[in-house]
Amino acid sequence: QVQLVESGGGLVQPGGSLRLSCAASGQTFSSYAMGWFRQAPGKEREFAAAISRSGGSTYIADSVKGRFTVSRDNAQNLLYLQMNNLKPEDSAVYYCAANDRSPNLFDVYIRASSYAYWGQGTQVTVSS
Repeated sequence: QVQLVESGGGLVQPGGSLRLSCAASGQTFSSYAMGWFRQAPGKEREFAAAISRSGGSTYIADSVKGRFTVSRDNAQNLLYLQMNNLKPEDSAVYYCAANDRSPNLFDVYIRASSYAYWGQGTQVTVSS
């Protein structure tokens, strides 16, 4: 079982940048495909980005493509979400999630139901 803790959220002006981190502990981090999701008040949880076990494959949601990038450091057990040119509609609680059933190093997963483990979330607010 893996434990996930997000950090790096906060208040930022439109056009600004933030980098979210997700620290994993408990099991071998490279065993997990990872994802980032977000949830705004009154809305369903939304996929943002996914990365394979090796980090060699990534997938970014259309709503944030060109502005967000996902990466991981398996040696440090860390997952990142770099968010640039932030917009007010990016305001949400951001969650990292882990999939422990990926059979290879390259698959990515975009459905929340594919992830068994979740962090507690970090708030991102984009406002002037």
